[in-house]
Amino acid sequence: MASRTAWALAAAALLMAAPVGGQSIPASWLDQPLKSWNTAGAAVPKASAGDETKESVIQRCRLAPPRSTSPERAVDAAGWIPFWNFDQQLVRDEIEIVGGMTGADGMCRPTAYNLFVFVGGRFAGALSPASMTSRLDSSSGAVRVQPQSLTADFSRYASSDPLCCPSSHVTVRYRIDRTDAGPVVAPVDVRTRR
Repeated sequence: MASRTAWALAAAALLMAAPVGGQSIPASWLDQPLKSWNTAGAAVPKASAGDETKESVIQRCRLAPPRSTSPERAVDAAGWIPFWNFDQQLVRDEIEIVGGMTGADGMCRPTAYNLFVFVGGRFAGALSPASMTSRLDSSSGAVRVQPQSLTADFSRYASSDPLCCPSSHVTVRYRIDRTDAGPVVAPVDVRTRR
């Protein structure tokens, strides 16, 4: 009888500790006061090792990573698999944004990825301080490039949201600073869209 009681107490403790909706959502950088994580003159960060090799992901997903521009080649050289955000090359004037991923899910959507900003061919920073995964909280959406700034949309998932449908989206506005050490992209503000 004592073992049944211990088991029941343990089960009750687990149920009370379980998040509503079955998934736990850690705090996001989008919930914190914005501060810049990019540094002028820095190199493209090295990609961390994924569950699959770069070559395996490319073969499994039948990818043809873009490597025609110097920013695309810089992302590739840092160990990332370069890609275009939503299959669109993002270039305006001297600003280019290149995605870099280290993995892909079963539908070949990017996992452990980031979006890298280049100004005049020089690395200016990443749009997120942490790697993102498609269809999870804080994953990127559309990016819009203006001459001195850009905006990026990010999905916000609540613990009860299905993977298809985040309950809200935010837009982060960034400025591009040109310093003697090189260009740097810095977040300015976050606005909830829905």
